[in-house]
Amino acid sequence: MINKKLLIIAAACVLLSACGQNAAQTPHQSATQTHEAKTPPSSPPAKTENSNPSGKNETGSSESSTSGQSQPTDSKQEVSKPPAVKYHMNKAYNIVPNEEGTESKVVLLTFDDGPKKKEWINSIIDVLDKHHAKAIFFVNGYRVKENPDLLKLIHDRGQPIGNHSWDHISLKSEPLAKVTKQIVDVQNIVKEVTGASPVFFRPPFGEGGEVGRKVAREHRLLYMTWSNGSLDWTLKSKDKATNPDKVIKNVLDQLHPGANILMHELPWTVEALDTLLTKLEEKGYHFVDPASISVEPAAGG
Repeated sequence: MINKKLLIIAAACVLLSACGQNAAQTPHQSATQTHEAKTPPSSPPAKTENSNPSGKNETGSSESSTSGQSQPTDSKQEVSKPPAVKYHMNKAYNIVPNEEGTESKVVLLTFDDGPKKKEWINSIIDVLDKHHAKAIFFVNGYRVKENPDLLKLIHDRGQPIGNHSWDHISLKSEPLAKVTKQIVDVQNIVKEVTGASPVFFRPPFGEGGEVGRKVAREHRLLYMTWSNGSLDWTLKSKDKATNPDKVIKNVLDQLHPGANILMHELPWTVEALDTLLTKLEEKGYHFVDPASISVEPAAGG
């Protein structure tokens, strides 16, 4: 009888011990499972394609970090690389591809005699940005000295700057010392204001002479005039209502692949620009980035 009671007590103790172990393990297992659910897996492999490289949703606003995808933590932005050199300028001042297969139906946009007015500059660059275009702004030193903030505006908005001499005088008959000063002083003031010196030189009136070519070459400047003149500088304020159409017609009448288009910071050119660039695009033309043009002169040029 006593042995039977002892057996019953022993069995009860074994059952109680087993229940106690289960009760102790259950909270630990539950916490572990909860932690595993909250801990993200290791970072997935980087995607080879990005169907939305802008990082914006269809409404145009930046995507929220709650989208379910991990967001980059590196605050450094990618530095865009300069475009490859794909073009050169020939002796006729046209822009020509270096290799077959490179787009040849291109034009180079340029603006001379600035910087003049903030509103004109901003309007021009707004249109350039709209059409994803770059243009060389050929500046005069005396104007930069008067309005260095306007030169900085052009630079800060990402447009290249060219050298158009200090005083906008014809250089073809001037002595070496004077031509050198006219060019070098612009190089210096542009670098002082923007931190970079121009790599393109256009002589006023297209008159640089052999001395102008020599000085430009010595300072590693690509010497150019133009191959398509808008004739905007010949138009008069009294005809301002019709001047924009004249600017457009003048450019389109001379249009050809590689055209080096000369324009100025003038009110009718500013007004004509958006329509002009639209018409050029409709004709299948692209706007060459000046940074993709070799600054070495054409053979024999």
